[in-house]
Amino acid sequence: MLPYRLDFDSPWYLLLLALLPVMWWSGRRSLSGLGRVRKWVVLVLRSVVFTLLVASLAEIQWVRTNDRLTVIYLLDQSLSILPERREAMIEFVNESVRQHRKNDDRVGVIVFGREAVIEVPPFDESVQLSPRVETPLDPESTNLAGALKLAQATFPEDAAKRIVIVSDGNQNMGDALDQARHVTDAGVGIDVQPVLSQSRSEILVEKVTLPPDVRKGQPFDLRVVVNNTTQPAEGESGIIKGKLVVSQRSDDQPRVISEQNVELPPGKQVFVVRQQLDQPHFYTYEARFVPDNPADDAMIENNRATTFTHVRGSGQVLLIEDAANRGEHEYLVDRLRRENLEVTLHSSDQLFNGLAELQQFDTVVLANVPREDFTDQQILMLSQNTQSMGCGLVMLGGPNSFGAGGWNNTPIEEAMPVDFQIKSAKVVPKGALALVMHASEMPDGNHWQKVIAKEAIKALGNEDYCGLLPGTDQWLWNDQGRGMVRVGGARPKMLALIDRMTPMDMPDFDSGLKKAHRAFMALTDAAVKHMIIISDGDPTPPSPSVLTNLKKMRVTVSSVAVGAHGPAESAVMKDIALKTGGKYYEVLNPNALPRIFQREARRVARPLVYEKDVGFSPYRRFPHEMVSGIDGPLPPITGFVQTTVKKNPLVEVSLVSPEPPGEDNATILASWTYGLGKAVAFTSDAGARWTKEWTKWDGYDKLFSQMVRWSMRPAGDQGKFTIATDIEQGQVKVFVTALDKDDEFLNFLDLGGAVIGPDMKPHDVQLEQTAPGRYVGSFQADDAGSYFVMLSPGAGQSPLLTGVNVPYSPEFRDRETNEALLASLAKLEPKGGPPGVVIEDTTGRADPKELAKADTFRHDLPKATSRQDVWHFALLIAALTFFGDVFFRRVQVSFAWVPPLAGRMRDRLLGREPQAPPPEYMSRLRSRKAEVSEELEQRRAATRFEPTPDQPADVAALEEQIAAPTAQAPAASARGGLSPEAQADEESYTSRLLKVKKDVRKRTDQQ
Repeated sequence: MLPYRLDFDSPWYLLLLALLPVMWWSGRRSLSGLGRVRKWVVLVLRSVVFTLLVASLAEIQWVRTNDRLTVIYLLDQSLSILPERREAMIEFVNESVRQHRKNDDRVGVIVFGREAVIEVPPFDESVQLSPRVETPLDPESTNLAGALKLAQATFPEDAAKRIVIVSDGNQNMGDALDQARHVTDAGVGIDVQPVLSQSRSEILVEKVTLPPDVRKGQPFDLRVVVNNTTQPAEGESGIIKGKLVVSQRSDDQPRVISEQNVELPPGKQVFVVRQQLDQPHFYTYEARFVPDNPADDAMIENNRATTFTHVRGSGQVLLIEDAANRGEHEYLVDRLRRENLEVTLHSSDQLFNGLAELQQFDTVVLANVPREDFTDQQILMLSQNTQSMGCGLVMLGGPNSFGAGGWNNTPIEEAMPVDFQIKSAKVVPKGALALVMHASEMPDGNHWQKVIAKEAIKALGNEDYCGLLPGTDQWLWNDQGRGMVRVGGARPKMLALIDRMTPMDMPDFDSGLKKAHRAFMALTDAAVKHMIIISDGDPTPPSPSVLTNLKKMRVTVSSVAVGAHGPAESAVMKDIALKTGGKYYEVLNPNALPRIFQREARRVARPLVYEKDVGFSPYRRFPHEMVSGIDGPLPPITGFVQTTVKKNPLVEVSLVSPEPPGEDNATILASWTYGLGKAVAFTSDAGARWTKEWTKWDGYDKLFSQMVRWSMRPAGDQGKFTIATDIEQGQVKVFVTALDKDDEFLNFLDLGGAVIGPDMKPHDVQLEQTAPGRYVGSFQADDAGSYFVMLSPGAGQSPLLTGVNVPYSPEFRDRETNEALLASLAKLEPKGGPPGVVIEDTTGRADPKELAKADTFRHDLPKATSRQDVWHFALLIAALTFFGDVFFRRVQVSFAWVPPLAGRMRDRLLGREPQAPPPEYMSRLRSRKAEVSEELEQRRAATRFEPTPDQPADVAALEEQIAAPTAQAPAASARGGLSPEAQADEESYTSRLLKVKKDVRKRTDQQ
């Protein structure tokens, strides 16, 4: 059978071919005047054109069938596979390819853990893998479904397809069986080679559980579940000895509450620790098993488990102040405590380490703290703690707060009811920042220069200017010849250019400083001009005149020395900062660089602070409950940080400053609801600098206590709601039992909320009622870490807080091969082919050569077909054929020139020389030709007429005229004959006369 055939994607159009007989029948009559041969040629050409057009409409395809096979191996690289087994898997693939691959077959390799990656694309050679997989993967999860999906997308179309899975089958992400059904439906076969787990000693601390209703002062039992998976040999007990240590953590340091020697026989055991909590707080418990003999436990990663609980009390407030200005808010803290608020004071160098530590507080107050004291993760925690967990967030003003503190372009700005940047250029002066980057010789210098340049630009406002010199005297961005560009809409472009930046080795400081000096001179509207230089100090020192010119322009230059080669180079950097009024930094650890650049970039943001020695009194703009009960005018203030009110109907502005003009940028107190929590912005301070008069004001306590209380997360008794959680196969299930005040079940509640996992991304969770007063919901928990759940039972109800901890990856939990899943995958029958094969390890030694005896390249799958659309070629041939149809109908080709040409060719081949006629004969021939031509012209003129219906033509006379030249023809021939041209002309003339005669006779017969 031929490997090629034609097929049609829309075969119903082929029914149009039934019109061919109709076309033939009508064509025979319309083409009868062409002659027999020409008529049939034209009919055949028309049939071909029509057939090709119909084939194009039916989308004709060229189909090729071949016996090629493509095999893709899926290699499990997750942590549940031991390193020595991974090497054996690679040897199995190499041996299988060597033994069984045919000439045209292709082989590919995909490795997978959390994600799947192509290690070797399908290739038509005997590929041999290196002993170790080179592709980096996240091995803490197994996503077999993702690997199957990638393999299906990787297969070429012109071959049969087979997947060989080499795994233990312990998937914890995705649904491999469901994905495999889609794969086999597409005709892909699946073989499996189970990786069997080795029998060895293993201890797992599976979980630590707490009662769902832990209350203050009430004893409860903490339970620890420990599993000994050892399969003892004959004559052995399998008992493993060690210590079980349980610790409690409520602050920074953990406290051991139980430590006991235990003996663990094979199987699960539950240990109970009695506890009682007398103080409201957020408590974390950890259970850890330490074996006496480390060889008894093969994997220590699964020897610990944690859980947490929250014992609520009255409202708790966390106030964070600047570590560089400790005690600045002591008066505020004292007044809030007098208003019966429990306030915990932390400085910015003693911050929280996780979201769990924030759950004991109902609101967080950021009191004039700079952005650089917080990591990006901590900032995200504060934002999500308000948006998803319902905690309040209050920001108090000061020179280190809002935009002046570098908080713009952060999640905190998104959470606040005001933007930290001034969008009106008429309201606030602008700043300008120049960056000189020369730190490529430090370890990972190019990487760190990109990081710190981005941090500096993020701290700038939209109206500020910025320029960057990457170790040369050419600006990184050059907008119409200007190196200092307004940030505004150019910020994304600047960040993108920094990603592609390659800093150079700067030969001297003067060229860059002069370039920056000229750029600063062009910025007449920049109120603050600042420059940051990072270098190792080895370029030629700057000349005194250059530094003097910068100082005259009030340009401050801060210098950051990294990798300086000695005191001389450090002295150069220090001298630059000293002579221009900047600050000098000497950095040994590059991790300190981002904070330095954030702090220095804040110098440019100083114009955001509006100060006036002669005070001005804010006025009420909206009667919010935060200012209710405060009568009379407010005391004057001398400054605040300018912001821009968000254009959102949820924003409520309570207090506004009369100066400067324009309420949008003169907000003193604003608030809104952000997600599940509330956020408050107070742009002035709390009495240390701008509101000193307020500390003597009777309304001080009331205003700030109402501000904090309004933002707090609702607190109340949760005794009518019982919450429990459970983890099963990567899913966390949440169970809630709801009762009313009479202990009757609460039904038909819309119980939902949010979950925040270790990645700090919020996810919605919705609980459905499964029984009277019983609600159940679930969410995916693929990553190890803490998951916090906040549920809202309804309006006026206190939120329900709970959570669960996944102590380690599920890769450390599943220790046995999932042979049932692997067998189910192999049993699936591909479309048109037999089911797959389970390659069993009959020897128990996992010998790659023995396993490779199974032929994974067997050709028992349906042959592959490759299709190519050719309708456009059919359309082109139809167009060319149609041209032939027109040519044969409209053009009559004469072949009278063929015999003379053949004669001449024959003479040449035989070597004959054509004889030239005598000169006298040629002369007579020309003369006779002229006579005949003149006579023919006279006859033509004499015989032209136009017959009319009123005067019938004389047929006899016409016949005489036609016959006359015929009779004269012999005479003319006797006189020497006519030339060939004259004879042809005569024949053409005679043909026309005969046609006229026929027409006349036809008209006469009709009359």
